[in-house]
Amino acid sequence: MVTAATRGTPGPVRAVVLDLDGVLVDSLAVAREAFALAYAEVVGDGVAPVDEYCRHPGRYLPDVLRLMGLPASMAGPFVRESNRLAHRVTPVDGAVDVLAALRRRGVGLAVATGRSGVRARDVLRRLDMLRLVDHVVGSDEVARPKPAPDIVRRALELLGVAPAAALMLGDAPSDLASARAAGVVAVAALWGETDPPTLLAAGPDAALTAIGELLPLCAAPCRAGTDRDRPAPLPGGPARD
Repeated sequence: MVTAATRGTPGPVRAVVLDLDGVLVDSLAVAREAFALAYAEVVGDGVAPVDEYCRHPGRYLPDVLRLMGLPASMAGPFVRESNRLAHRVTPVDGAVDVLAALRRRGVGLAVATGRSGVRARDVLRRLDMLRLVDHVVGSDEVARPKPAPDIVRRALELLGVAPAAALMLGDAPSDLASARAAGVVAVAALWGETDPPTLLAAGPDAALTAIGELLPLCAAPCRAGTDRDRPAPLPGGPARD
């Protein structure tokens, strides 16, 4: 159920910007293992501070390493091990159906992620989910990653939608801060990688306990736009709401 009031958009929701890890895909176990392996390879003996790493969800890896005072050279082994373990990443329950339903309604969809663009597109391609979104923006493809608004603004620019007609769904305080700074309704995904009390304390406009609850927030029909604004039809026929 929706657990907080939504201030809402002044008109129909024409676009949804979504975080990737924790929101659309379940990748936390892979990220934890890859971090521990990268730490052992670069830093050496000792216990990898995996729990501290997990307190920075949604952030760009180089920023996390800098904040933790760890060598930037951990990034290479982390990416290598993440790619090696990528077969263990799975879609969040219901994510595929929700994306398909939103596309059928004519809602533009963009992923704005703490991953690099290449890595994000790769994981979505592996899961056959890349076809369900219009654009993917990685943190390396904007000047400033979350919590700055750049990545959300870039996603909306690609979609051709104004902030007032969009919302962002994320599972980290940095997602919500990025959304607010971009003038977009900030929606918290309580099933993600941040514990619910911490995410609610960040003051989202709405909080959802399952991804299917996104659909009522986008129930209004899309305003007429150009052909470029409309996502391509899904192969294999229409999806069920």
